[in-house]
Amino acid sequence: MPAAVVEVTVPSAGESVTEMQVAAWNAAEGDAVERDQVIVELETDKATSEVTAPASGRLAKILIPEGETVEVGDVLAQIEEGEGGSSSGDGGSESAGVASTEQKTPNESASPQRTGTTADPRREEPAPSSPSAGSRGDAHVMPAAQVALEKSGLSASQVIGTGPGGRVLKEDVQKAVAGGAKAELVKADAPAAAPMTVGPEGGEPGRAVKRQRMTPIRKKIAASLVSAQQNAALLTTFNEIDMSAVKEARAKYGEAFLKKYDIKLGFSSFFVKAVVDALHTVPQVGAQIDGDELVYYDYCDISVAVGGGKGLTVPVIRNAETLAFSEIEQTVADFGRRAKAGKIGLEELRGGTFTITNGGIYGSLLSTPIVNPPQSGILGMHNIVDRPVVVDGEIVIRPMMYVALTYDHRVVDGREAVTFLMRIKESIEDPGRMLMEV
Repeated sequence: MPAAVVEVTVPSAGESVTEMQVAAWNAAEGDAVERDQVIVELETDKATSEVTAPASGRLAKILIPEGETVEVGDVLAQIEEGEGGSSSGDGGSESAGVASTEQKTPNESASPQRTGTTADPRREEPAPSSPSAGSRGDAHVMPAAQVALEKSGLSASQVIGTGPGGRVLKEDVQKAVAGGAKAELVKADAPAAAPMTVGPEGGEPGRAVKRQRMTPIRKKIAASLVSAQQNAALLTTFNEIDMSAVKEARAKYGEAFLKKYDIKLGFSSFFVKAVVDALHTVPQVGAQIDGDELVYYDYCDISVAVGGGKGLTVPVIRNAETLAFSEIEQTVADFGRRAKAGKIGLEELRGGTFTITNGGIYGSLLSTPIVNPPQSGILGMHNIVDRPVVVDGEIVIRPMMYVALTYDHRVVDGREAVTFLMRIKESIEDPGRMLMEV
């Protein structure tokens, strides 16, 4: 009796998300899969979501390859129901465990009962009877590993596969990159799997040209930034902040803070608190345009720009005005970890009344950030640099940071913007003001 076939479909990812891109397949055709095992990752314009197997069995056919665009309800793959996690062939056959390492075509039999002595008539050479982990070149490259290879510039021959039958796994590529493996130049006759195209110069060394489809997140970022530039009257005002008081507070309370809350006392909590205080003082900066109306919020949902592995994400700290320093630090640290792993949820990206971005962690001295529509303001933090400044008529060396406030001039007047930024400066230079609310 033929095995039942279960379809793997694209799930709904929220009301505003109708289109996604297949980011990575974590299983190959012929692999045994377990129910609820993550088999494919989908990338939307906001985050990466995982699709699990609806049943245990064998991944019979992948219908949509990596890089293709899909919509909610599209069929991604087919699974033949059965016992997952092991081959359904003869238990005594030593080669049954590696049968899934051989690449299948859609015309191959759905039965997984194969032995090491069964040759594929379409192959000129018989399959190896016992492929070993660590083989190169001929080893099957898993889809997620192929993506990692393309990003790193490595070829499969430079990576030692440790998966079943010598498969190259994503972790193997990461180890190779960490070990200092050198990328080879991509020639004009490169395999079709590599997303490289060669320009009119030909495949000369050092002149390869790479073309790669934009991810949904990158397209969304691009569209949002262009929209902000075209539809808002953006203006940026600058100031500089003496970070001495904050650095002294961190030196004085940092150890006790870490011991009590198991998180370091950073700069993020001070600036989030300062922004909340400034928004209460100048609420216009947190207002948004909706048609011919201005919408004001009595809460502070602060978006924080976080650089992830697949692009910039801006998760939201909800009701930041109610949070303590420790809660803010823990939230920001959690965002950072999950952004790198692509685990930020869609709900965490929605909303926000004001944004903070910190280019200083990358060494930026000064920049003009772009507002995150439909918000009306964004604060740019920058690198802390010891500079000579005049204090009480004397030249002294102080740790200084330039800050920038970009605002929508349709909503915020210049006086309000400067007052807002001055309020942040005063709060950071004298953190006690935030505690006393003066």
